[in-house]
Amino acid sequence: MPCVLSSLAFSLMTICVKQLGDRLPVAEIVFFRALISIVLTLIGLRVAKVSPWGQHHGLLMLRGLCGSIALLCFFEAIANLPLASATVLQYTYPTFTALAAWLMLGERLRKRIMLAVLIGWIGITLVVRPSWLDAGVGPLPITAVMIGLGGALFTALAYVCVRRLSADEHPLVIIFYFPLLSVPITLPTMLQKGLWPQGMEWLWLIGIGVLTQLGQIWVTQALSGLPAARATSINYVQVLFAAIWGWLFFSEQMNLWIITGAALILIATLISLSARIENQAIGKIGAT
Repeated sequence: MPCVLSSLAFSLMTICVKQLGDRLPVAEIVFFRALISIVLTLIGLRVAKVSPWGQHHGLLMLRGLCGSIALLCFFEAIANLPLASATVLQYTYPTFTALAAWLMLGERLRKRIMLAVLIGWIGITLVVRPSWLDAGVGPLPITAVMIGLGGALFTALAYVCVRRLSADEHPLVIIFYFPLLSVPITLPTMLQKGLWPQGMEWLWLIGIGVLTQLGQIWVTQALSGLPAARATSINYVQVLFAAIWGWLFFSEQMNLWIITGAALILIATLISLSARIENQAIGKIGAT
């Protein structure tokens, strides 16, 4: 359940980013998102009576750095690509996560999870394909596509760090280092190119901060209870949300390719969930 809730929160956050991306610089959006997150996280830490600094400072800083770069890339992709396409590119990260978790954490690539990742990847390809091949649409801008894939890579590295840290660190401490690094990274661009938000833009900025915070809390909970590859393969469901929001709010068309790809993504999610249920039923043998 935390995986699905985090996907819903992040998908709603992309609507807010899309509304702002035409006028405000991406670095400014990330800067305000980080400020809101710092305030909310510090309140949570105070209520929980937990020190914000944690124990594994180096790994926490690395998690914050990777997460900040990933967010900059993802927001840039949202600003320059159709919402569904940007989200699809971002959600190639479960493949990167599975490989990174195997290399860095020694997690086994179980056959069912590999199958879920494969099916999800095929579904993602079908969702992206209409934007590349439909008459009159033309190919996606290659620079924006590469930025989107770069965001997916750094998201995977950040999630592997979260998986490693979750054994010893409080979830709010892990979350705190994300905006803590985002502020100094984005501040120079913010001071040089930033524009003062107007009217509804304040509401969209607050929405980004609150929804991202909720998404981070739920995804951190999910990664603390599941192997990184399995938890992130479940998050394919965000692509479904993106297709729906793109159709409802930005007139992005739904067609056979998108519907077929979405169905495959749903199947991948169900396979991941069934693998978790099976492991819990088999017992407390220990290794997930």
